[in-house]
Amino acid sequence: MTTAPPSSPAPSTATDPTRRLTSGHLSGWVPWAILVASAIFGALLMGVFALADGTGFNIAGWAIVSALLYLVLITSVSTLVEGRRRAVDRLVTGVVTVAFAIAMIPLVSVAWTVVVNGIAGISADFFSMSMRNVVGEGGGALHAIVGTLLITLAAAVISIPIGIFTAIYLIEYGEGRRVARGITFLVDVMTGIPSIVAGLFAYAVFALIFGPGIRLGIMGSVSLAVLMIPVVVRSSEEMLRLVPNELREASYALGVPKWRTIVKVVLPTSMAGITTGVMLSISRVIGETAPLLLTAGVTTSMNYNLFEGRMMTLPVFAYSQYMNQGIPAQAYIDRAWAAALTLIVIVMVLNLIARGVARIFSPKLGR
Repeated sequence: MTTAPPSSPAPSTATDPTRRLTSGHLSGWVPWAILVASAIFGALLMGVFALADGTGFNIAGWAIVSALLYLVLITSVSTLVEGRRRAVDRLVTGVVTVAFAIAMIPLVSVAWTVVVNGIAGISADFFSMSMRNVVGEGGGALHAIVGTLLITLAAAVISIPIGIFTAIYLIEYGEGRRVARGITFLVDVMTGIPSIVAGLFAYAVFALIFGPGIRLGIMGSVSLAVLMIPVVVRSSEEMLRLVPNELREASYALGVPKWRTIVKVVLPTSMAGITTGVMLSISRVIGETAPLLLTAGVTTSMNYNLFEGRMMTLPVFAYSQYMNQGIPAQAYIDRAWAAALTLIVIVMVLNLIARGVARIFSPKLGR
């Protein structure tokens, strides 16, 4: 009886240093060390240039040199240690990260500038007084805050039902029809119209009815609604399109009519995305100035009635304060920056509310 020769034991990766799992991989601290080294070398290089030219330290140049140097070094080191495929992956990751940082620079800069300059104009009077009979220092933007909220609320009441119902028709009833294609084309065209055109449209409609020179808060709401509707339609349309057809078919199989399927199945499933789209449309129009100058006008007094008299808004208030500076000029500039900061805070609060609503109506929470 012959027996097979004993097989030689496989080499253990634990004892063979050439086959360790960590071989061919950069340690986690290496990219950070390369980044720090690139930043230091970039700072030294820009410092030499600054001393040679007699100018100040160029921060933008330092950031560009450091980023380029980091990309070159991380790609070279990764190619030698990990191979070409991993090196390309690190290069693309670095390029994406640099692009993200570049995109964040203006956002952070604008936010920081508004906060720093806007705090100087924030006071109790700013949120409790209007500019009626105020010349120079003092006064506030209560009338503009109220006008912004009322006009934007009315615009949302007008545009949100129209936009959502239009999206429902395009997805659930008009798929492939000529009317639906025409509506889609017009919505795409409306998405790119300048805001001043929407203001001129609202002014022309009301001027034909009430005569030229009319200024009403509801006119501003109509002009903003014209800008909001295409955004609501497109975002709602995409969210409704993401609802799986299996959910609709299961509802139809149980004998549920189509309208009830839309109300009970389709809309709750896509409610989180629709809410996000609605908030994007509100954020899109709440800072518009040109259409509101034409339609709502400028006033220094409180006005709670959208259908009577002129109504001030925060964008128009900031514009008028900055462009029509009195004595002292700094008081007008401070009020303009404070209005801009207040507008940003309002948009942030509305987005936080929208996130809460989207989380409540999300299907994964058991609805």
